[in-house]
Amino acid sequence: MNRAARRLIVVQGPTGVGKTAAGVVLARHYGVPVLSADSRQLYREMAVGTAVPTVAERQGVPHYFIQNKSIREPFTAGDYEREALALLDTELFPESPTVLLVGGSGLYVNALLEGFDDLPESDPALRAELCSTPLSELLSELERLDPEYYEAVDRQNPQRVLRAVEVCRLSGRPYSALRSGAVKRRNFTPVKIGLDLPREELYRRIDRRVDEMVAAGLVAEAEGLYPQRHLSALQTVGYRELFDHFDGSCSLVEAVERIKRNSRRYAKRQLTWLRRDPQIRWFAPGDTEGMIAYIDGNL
Repeated sequence: MNRAARRLIVVQGPTGVGKTAAGVVLARHYGVPVLSADSRQLYREMAVGTAVPTVAERQGVPHYFIQNKSIREPFTAGDYEREALALLDTELFPESPTVLLVGGSGLYVNALLEGFDDLPESDPALRAELCSTPLSELLSELERLDPEYYEAVDRQNPQRVLRAVEVCRLSGRPYSALRSGAVKRRNFTPVKIGLDLPREELYRRIDRRVDEMVAAGLVAEAEGLYPQRHLSALQTVGYRELFDHFDGSCSLVEAVERIKRNSRRYAKRQLTWLRRDPQIRWFAPGDTEGMIAYIDGNL
């Protein structure tokens, strides 16, 4: 196959906007597989709280990186880059010149499209130590070890803070000094689509989805994971708030409201990140006809 003809359709957008549904429509239209770039849907133990595609949605559409890892397996954006590239090169593109990437994690999407710097591999013992360290202490350590990155990092994202501290300790150098920002060459061309809604409508959808998760068993799922709450994979919206409830620091009603609030804030940060990319063409999540017309013009 002419590698220049390979296309990766990239569907991105904030949490709760409807990426999964739009992705399924596009995948069925083009008869192509879906590669997930959601950093939480890949864990088997977190089905309800991560809104994994349903069995009906996956019917007839091969999905990859959906519930294929355990929360006990350390997995980074660098790991995702290596595994996803290998899968594309050896299995997916040889079967289809077009593949669909549905992205929930901007870090994972960027790692696949642009590459990740060659940073020290995670050390299991150090990772376990850092996972049991409160976020406030990690932030203090990061401020001391790498004040430049401390000013830039999302301080509400424990995964990124933890990884930065880990790299500082393993390398003996500031994390910011090891991040080149150089874009690596890929043997495919991305076609980027962004999904968005008016802010109030998006927030209503997020609130409704949280209520649906609770009705589907989110509290029981989080309670079952509570003994492992120190694991990095569980340091995420939807679980942290319920863990606080189990600790007795807030009521269940308060925990659910915090999940909604933090999900809305996360969606706002995602949009801020995505709006910086001029290559993204924006659509309403239901405008799949418009998406198809745009994609057809770029294949």
